[in-house]
Amino acid sequence: MRAALLYSAAGSLLLSALTAAPDTDGTRAAAELRGTAVAAARAKAAGIDFGPCPDAQDLPGTMQCGTVTVPLDYTQPDGRQIELAVGRARATHKDPHNSKREFPRQGALVYNPGGPGASGLYFPLVGLLPEWKRIAAAYDLVGYAPRGVGRSAPLSCKDAKQFFKGPTQAPTHPSESYKKERIAQAKAYARGCAERAGGALRHYHSLNNARDLDVLRAALGEERLTFMGSSYGTYFGALYATLFPAHVRRMVLDSAVDPDPEQIWYRNKLDQSAAFEGRWRDFQRWIARHDEVYGLGRTVREVRRSYERASARLAVEPAGGKVGPGQLRGAFLQAAYYDDQWPHRAHALSAYLKGDPGPLVEQAEQHPEAAAEAENSRAVYLAVECNDAPWPTDWEVWDRDNTRLARVAPFETWDNVWTNLPCAYWEGPRQRPLDVGTGPGELPPSLILAAERDAATPYDGALELHRRLTGSVLVTERDAGAHGLAGGPNACVNGHVEAYLLEGRLPGRRTTDCAARPEPKPQSRSVGPGPARGRPTAPLIRPGPRPAPRCPCGGP
Repeated sequence: MRAALLYSAAGSLLLSALTAAPDTDGTRAAAELRGTAVAAARAKAAGIDFGPCPDAQDLPGTMQCGTVTVPLDYTQPDGRQIELAVGRARATHKDPHNSKREFPRQGALVYNPGGPGASGLYFPLVGLLPEWKRIAAAYDLVGYAPRGVGRSAPLSCKDAKQFFKGPTQAPTHPSESYKKERIAQAKAYARGCAERAGGALRHYHSLNNARDLDVLRAALGEERLTFMGSSYGTYFGALYATLFPAHVRRMVLDSAVDPDPEQIWYRNKLDQSAAFEGRWRDFQRWIARHDEVYGLGRTVREVRRSYERASARLAVEPAGGKVGPGQLRGAFLQAAYYDDQWPHRAHALSAYLKGDPGPLVEQAEQHPEAAAEAENSRAVYLAVECNDAPWPTDWEVWDRDNTRLARVAPFETWDNVWTNLPCAYWEGPRQRPLDVGTGPGELPPSLILAAERDAATPYDGALELHRRLTGSVLVTERDAGAHGLAGGPNACVNGHVEAYLLEGRLPGRRTTDCAARPEPKPQSRSVGPGPARGRPTAPLIRPGPRPAPRCPCGGP
């Protein structure tokens, strides 16, 4: 047994114990490496037959779709095969600032938005946005749905019709009876995953996602990969860099997961819950500064009381019969990821407390038509993270660690527990996390992006990844906390991304700062709120590829 040390946002020391994972089977690892080489060679020979997308009526003509075939089990490259859905928009060669200048094509830029459980299939559409036109001129923009997601051998653990169970409660300090109820739900969901997926379930994990990425590289005809990963995409991007450093051309790792094997994944979740408390406090300060617009309080304490008053009222009478405390918490968790949602969420809370529930219902309700997509995302999220590493199997460990943490970080702690608790009861073998890292000269210089106050992927993770990838450069957006920086509103960050991808040029120092983006401006009414959990998004285009939130969390 090994004790894990973790400090919460308030500096409280948490102790938990995890059983060490068994040593990796070297024979199996060698077989997986050979299987990846076989699959990549086949993919290179076959290529990808790109053509119209299945939903072409909703997409610009520049978008094409195809599939790439990968083994379910890389130790058996001649065994069961699965297909991954791939989207592409060819390089335009057009300089948006000079119509007489053409950009030479530099190959394909492959993107993953994170999750796990999110699809990057529609990423190529960002080439239509001003922030991406220069990169789209030089690169074929390529996105795909990882294994298990969408049309890529989709996973499901529960009937989607039963997935959304709104309105729901969200107790900050749950009772013993509530905990027992959530434990039963977690066990049922884990059991459903095992029953529905069978023996295939064990093959959905981050190491196989990295191997799939190498097969996709070969299918695209690329000798070396240019990759951008956001959030969870930084983790299996780092795995890829460790497994296949000679296959890397350039890498942008945006909003980095802490890749330390001791952090994957249980301890990362504790860190995340602590960080969300700080980001929730940032949001409350912003609301308090704009009390003349929202009337929710002039101090953090007053704003928090307004939120708690709304939550208590929703517990008794859900808004529109659909939005309870759980849906309220979900909508405000989204705002902790993306500060461009602050004006819309603040307006919705203000309007609700003044007697108009409409904006809150619009922003926080769960949409039945999105249930299948949300359940699929949650199934993949859990399959990948539960398979990736050992988790505590004793409820007392979870209860002790999170009860302590909730005393100083109550906003997201218990919701994070309920999201991940099926991993305590997961059936099947676990991977041993790979010790991410590269030595001098093994990997081309990579670019890591991080916001100093990001809660979904706390900043310490970026520092750890930077330490492990020799030659990497870390660009930090100081005093900011939005999750996902590339293609966003920070011109300094975007300048570094363009210089790197277009010219191979990195800042001269190993660590470089960018000033924070401007804070969002308050609005007295809701205009175009971002989608809450459970609202369909594809093929929505945002100002830059936004990493997926931790999970849809739509139901147990």
